[in-house]
Amino acid sequence: MVKNSFLKEKIDLKSPNKNITPVTTSIGSDGKLSIGGCSIEELVEKYDSPLYILDEITLRNSCRAYKKALQKYYPGESLPIYASKANSSVFMSNLISSEGLGLDAVSEGELLTALKGGVPNEKIVFHGNNKSDKEIEFAVRNNIKVIVDNDFDLDRLEKISNSFNHDLEIMIRFTPGIECHTHEYIRTGSFDSKFGFGIEYLNTLFTKISNTKHLKLKGLHAHIGSQIFELEPHKDLGEIMVNVIVEAQKFGHNIEELNVGGGLGIKYIESDDPPSIDEWVKTVSNSVVKACKKNNLDFPTLMCEPGRSIVSTAGITIYKIGAFKEIPGVRTYLSVDGGMSDNPRPITYQSNYSACLVSNPLNISSKNKYTIAGKHCESGDVLFKEIELADCKTGDLICVFGTGAYNNSMSSNYNRIPRPAALLVYDGEAEIIQMRESPLDLLKYDVLPDRFIKQN
Repeated sequence: MVKNSFLKEKIDLKSPNKNITPVTTSIGSDGKLSIGGCSIEELVEKYDSPLYILDEITLRNSCRAYKKALQKYYPGESLPIYASKANSSVFMSNLISSEGLGLDAVSEGELLTALKGGVPNEKIVFHGNNKSDKEIEFAVRNNIKVIVDNDFDLDRLEKISNSFNHDLEIMIRFTPGIECHTHEYIRTGSFDSKFGFGIEYLNTLFTKISNTKHLKLKGLHAHIGSQIFELEPHKDLGEIMVNVIVEAQKFGHNIEELNVGGGLGIKYIESDDPPSIDEWVKTVSNSVVKACKKNNLDFPTLMCEPGRSIVSTAGITIYKIGAFKEIPGVRTYLSVDGGMSDNPRPITYQSNYSACLVSNPLNISSKNKYTIAGKHCESGDVLFKEIELADCKTGDLICVFGTGAYNNSMSSNYNRIPRPAALLVYDGEAEIIQMRESPLDLLKYDVLPDRFIKQN
């Protein structure tokens, strides 16, 4: 009996978020798994494990899917903006910039990474609910548009732009009161959210901004959640945001940009059925167009902020199997050489993934069920519960799919474990995009006080 039917499914090249695997995934004549024309076994032999791998073709297909859909369905100007929190690096910044996308950042580190990667400052937006003065000053000096999240933000933006005697383009983030059926921790569009102004406060806010000298209100932003499979909430969002444009005009503000956030889900497991990128963009675009026509408004520049749906499916993580532990009548634990430090999502969000053996990806004639445990000193460090795998042994490799987003970016050095290397694969070639940390790297910022040195 053949398992892992997702490896037999037809790949959707136009909307990678509907695939479990990267679009270049293949099984060779030897029955083993390859990505981007590269043998995974050979990559691990050269670069060790755990190992993050990103497929360039899948990444570029995702970027182009958003651009093409916006050009197809939205008659005005548009700009997809990569939510860099999903996977931030100089490489990712460079790739999305080469595809004509913008980027959103939430820290000076992400801003610096974007600029270093070649993203034009006019295509960067700066988010955050507690920006530091230093971060705001960095944005002002570099002419980066700032998303205003709260009054604390607004007061300091006014003060700092005045001190620089420098005009600053801003957008307002507000909570539209739309709830989606997603994980509680990643639902950000309801009334009870740490992000954004309440919609009932916007008229007061419009007045306050009118009285500032250097703050130029350019647009509106709203984001209603993450890993969303529903289209109706985004249809509602477009209408709500256009209605706010109409209100802003009463206070002398000409809103030129609408940023509807991101949140489109991806297919992690076979039962997941997210809308395609094309369907999502069509829904958002039609909603904004309809509302603009109803209110006799010019079409604003339409922005969206995909993160997960750009990078997640392009990424895989490879682990090497170590110890086995069988508890008769209960379960068999299979331990790997990574875990919660390179993928904290299972222990944090109870997230599910798909996986297979690299040497036997189709899992033929298997009745084996394993709980895959990480190597960290934490009983909750479990990547999979009761997953079926082919017969396996210590030293075999496991490939986990859909790990391009929020794995590398949320990784840690828990238990003083170094972060994995990251590779880019394309047309049979592999290149390092992030070096593997070493244990010595983890000591670089440790300092022993002089008093302790003298005592020893």
